[in-house]
Amino acid sequence: MAAPFFGRAFFGRAFFELSLYLTMLAESLYRLPTMRTSSISFALVCLILVAGCSKPDYDVILSNGNVFDGNGTDPVQTDIGIRADTIAFIGDLSLSSAGLEIDATGLAVTPGFINMLSWATGNLVKDGRSLGDIAQGVTLEVFGEGWSEGPLNDAMKSDGSSLVDTPAWTTLREYLATLENGGISTNVASFVGATTVRIHELGHENRPPTPDELDRMKALVRQAMEEGAMGLGSSLIYAPAFYADTDELIELAKVAAEYDGMYISHMRSEGNQLLEALEELITSSREAGIRAEVYHLKAAGEANWPKIDQAIERIEQARSEGQEITADMYTYIAGATGLDAFMPPWVQEGGFGEWRTRLMDPDIRAKVLGEMRTPTNEWENLGLGAGPEGIMVVGFEQDSLRYLIGKTLAELAVERGTTPEDVAIDLVIADSTRVGTVYFLMSEENVKKQIALPWISFDSDAESMAPEGENLKNNPHPRAYGNFARLLAKYVRDEGVISLQEAVRKLTSLPADNLRLARRGRLEVGHFADIAIFDPETIQDHATFQEPHQLATGMSHVFVNGVQVFKDGSHTGAFPGRAVLRGEN
Repeated sequence: MAAPFFGRAFFGRAFFELSLYLTMLAESLYRLPTMRTSSISFALVCLILVAGCSKPDYDVILSNGNVFDGNGTDPVQTDIGIRADTIAFIGDLSLSSAGLEIDATGLAVTPGFINMLSWATGNLVKDGRSLGDIAQGVTLEVFGEGWSEGPLNDAMKSDGSSLVDTPAWTTLREYLATLENGGISTNVASFVGATTVRIHELGHENRPPTPDELDRMKALVRQAMEEGAMGLGSSLIYAPAFYADTDELIELAKVAAEYDGMYISHMRSEGNQLLEALEELITSSREAGIRAEVYHLKAAGEANWPKIDQAIERIEQARSEGQEITADMYTYIAGATGLDAFMPPWVQEGGFGEWRTRLMDPDIRAKVLGEMRTPTNEWENLGLGAGPEGIMVVGFEQDSLRYLIGKTLAELAVERGTTPEDVAIDLVIADSTRVGTVYFLMSEENVKKQIALPWISFDSDAESMAPEGENLKNNPHPRAYGNFARLLAKYVRDEGVISLQEAVRKLTSLPADNLRLARRGRLEVGHFADIAIFDPETIQDHATFQEPHQLATGMSHVFVNGVQVFKDGSHTGAFPGRAVLRGEN
């Protein structure tokens, strides 16, 4: 963007020339004996004016960077002036000054990245740095895949419905305020979870809500929307979300639609019933009159890989008919969840405690083993999609089991002289958790095909953490440290799947527009100064499945709301992050 004629640079030069003129005039007057006293006073006035003009024009100036505005257009080498939390000027600032000046020559200067699905909800309460994401240029983390940190009732505060032990909040807005007050480096936003409002009224029961219960669920969604939720999020392969039918989801989505929210869903299937699940999402969107997005679009399981073309075609058909359907994704061929995704939903009814107790019943165990081994369209069996060689255990609560991290169920079955399905059940019982698990399910060809789609944005679907302390006890999916850097390194620079301009658009303005965010997602005067500065030639992810605790490199500086949170590859210790609420300006 070119500097306007009467921009800050113009006035800077005008003040400079005026100060010179006044100083010269004072000196001339001083040479006249009768004018010496008054000229001294005049000179003092001049000095005051000059001193006033020397005050920095901006808090921050980013100079000579290759500025990508977020719209997908070619970069422009120019300067950006930041005042307080806002981009105040874009153009030539060579004659202006700032408290902090950064030479961005040769670097890409872009809007901060938006993580469409973050699981940092619990981590940020303990460590507000969000180092894994900040090191990749993420400035906004969006929560709410089915579960949200509000609304909570007393039972939910102690039954594992929150990712934080004994949460002090009740509503979603109170949770976001807790993060702000505690100090966070990224901005945060959240959907209200359809699973959460269901548990609030029905617990973990496998039944439809009564009319009164549904009305109360809708009231909870309304409350969250009025508190600033982005919309309604669902996660339909997991119990108890699996128990909700389409009509229930539509009724909840109608409430979110009243506030121009979005319905975003981990669909009921990403494998055998992918196309049917997609149809459910499109139907829900149409019937509720709401925009919709597919969480982490994929075709899971080799037999289902060809279905991605039909899924893409169906989404584009819906879009051509006027429905606003979008999707997001992560940049890996493996997903991560728990061993609950390898077991039928009926055995999980009532919550984890009842699930574990049932697994210890020999008759129920035998039935579960049979269903784990039997192909079905009735529920999403990620274990069959990946196969035992493609199921890696990565997270345990019990120290005594952590030596197993990084092994597959196939390897463990051989070591123990049993079956992979038996190993899965034994681990859930022994650890008293769902057990963190990576499933290798997707094809690299499909990943590239999806990245190229114009309506795809990106998510990590992971926590954001620092590679230190307690975090090192378990292995997260490498996307926790590398998802966004991997896009820019592997798929943009190294393989040219999309251009850097398009990648920036899909990381910034596209998700901002989908979420209806004001003043974020673009580098424009008047927008919040959420900015990432990196070297496109060196940015790189390093996290692997075997050694995931490795920060990405190549990100030079990150600003959130005008404050520098990342400098020369290190966190600054600043916590300027805010709750981003639906509809705020």
